[in-house]
Amino acid sequence: MRIVITGAAGFIGRALVKALAREGLHEIVAVDYALCPESEATEEFVGDLCSPEFVAEVFEQPCDALLHLATLPGGAAEQNRSLAQRINVDASLSLLDAARGSAKCPRVIFASSIAAYGNLSKGPITDDTPLRPQMIYGGQKAMLETWVETLTRRGDVNGVSLRLPGIVARPREPSGMKSAFLSDLFHAAKAGEHFTSPVSPTATMWLMSRPCAVQNLLHALLLDTSKLPTSKALTLPNVRVSMEDLVAIVSHQAGCTENFVDYAPDETLEAAFGRQAEHNLHRASALGFGDDRSAVQLVANAFSCI
Repeated sequence: MRIVITGAAGFIGRALVKALAREGLHEIVAVDYALCPESEATEEFVGDLCSPEFVAEVFEQPCDALLHLATLPGGAAEQNRSLAQRINVDASLSLLDAARGSAKCPRVIFASSIAAYGNLSKGPITDDTPLRPQMIYGGQKAMLETWVETLTRRGDVNGVSLRLPGIVARPREPSGMKSAFLSDLFHAAKAGEHFTSPVSPTATMWLMSRPCAVQNLLHALLLDTSKLPTSKALTLPNVRVSMEDLVAIVSHQAGCTENFVDYAPDETLEAAFGRQAEHNLHRASALGFGDDRSAVQLVANAFSCI
């Protein structure tokens, strides 16, 4: 398969390229705005996805699959609406159109987000909970889910949108993600540093490790899409954990005491990322997608990426 991956130099993209390269079966086309120093991709395109000329160059050869990971995340999208429109909507529409025109019904995997739901505090959340996004980022993800479903219904692409939960532990660098504090917890524990949590001990989050996210994306490449719901969208299984329990497990695995953390809850952050209710998400599990099995394994998998 010739597989185009956008956001290929990002946290998930790098690991996805490496996993596909290990299989040794694919032509991997890595696309991003910067080079990945140790990329194992077959071919790399470095440029601006907002440029129609650049996108046309990427899809000059037909592609069998497009994994669209590139995005401007939540916090950055709120701060720069025009850039969010260009990257999360305009560039995404351009990519989907280019993929559609490059081959007959290519597989499209769109990395959506649980942000598409909006308020997750009233549970249990199910596969049929309606989308009512509140952040610009979540609204744009929901819009693209609809377009992937439309193109699939028309027979232009064979698409699936996967709603990812919070992914840990991301690198300690500016990401534009308001939820970055969740990854910062891991880095602080490993470095023996003090950490101030912006959410309370009772805050609850939906989380997944990078290795688990990569396995789910790989699974989507070969998924029998005839079994998907009409929306062609799935919310991935995930581990729901309280901040208090997460701190306890992280401190145990890092070999430090729990008092390396204190709490200074920010109401806005807690409302957005710390009140994620219980869920009954069976549809993706029935199709072979998985979670990290437990909070203990989630933390171990997250530490393996640091």
